[in-house]
Amino acid sequence: MGKFSQFKLPLRSLAEGTHTFEYHLDKQFFANMESTDVRDADVNVELTVTYQHDVYNLSFVLKGTVTVPCDRCLDDLPIDIDTTYCINVRYGEDYNDSDDFMEIPGTDAFLNIAYIIFDTVSLAIPIKHVHPLGKCNRAMSSLLKKHRAHAPGDEDADLEDELIDEIDSMPEDQSAGD
Repeated sequence: MGKFSQFKLPLRSLAEGTHTFEYHLDKQFFANMESTDVRDADVNVELTVTYQHDVYNLSFVLKGTVTVPCDRCLDDLPIDIDTTYCINVRYGEDYNDSDDFMEIPGTDAFLNIAYIIFDTVSLAIPIKHVHPLGKCNRAMSSLLKKHRAHAPGDEDADLEDELIDEIDSMPEDQSAGD
């Protein structure tokens, strides 16, 4: 049994009409995908397949949370996932893929949707993973400030240093966002 066998969608055997499939993504799914960014996950995937006139409309709804490292302090940063993705699939001569349409060889009885789901989650994660102001690990923020080099007169860096100083000087219960 392969790592992604549960994500093999039996397209050939589906009757015309609407069919619903449910999947759950956890830490192991992302480890199997060799994703080093996602440390943990709890994402539910609902897939609705509508098959009519030789076209399969796949509509994915993904909701849950993934945990990634904060770019600033490296502590865990939970990110909410709430996204959708739709693609039309049909059988044809050869494999052909675009953003909203996919053609697969007529000899394929199954479509493995693991990579479609992985890409959809990956695109829902912001490029910059940073805790809200005041939520980063204080010790790591202090080390970052101490060892960070920036050009003299860099107003953005100076402002960030001032904010880090202000946050670090707050009592612990105030900086937690109360």
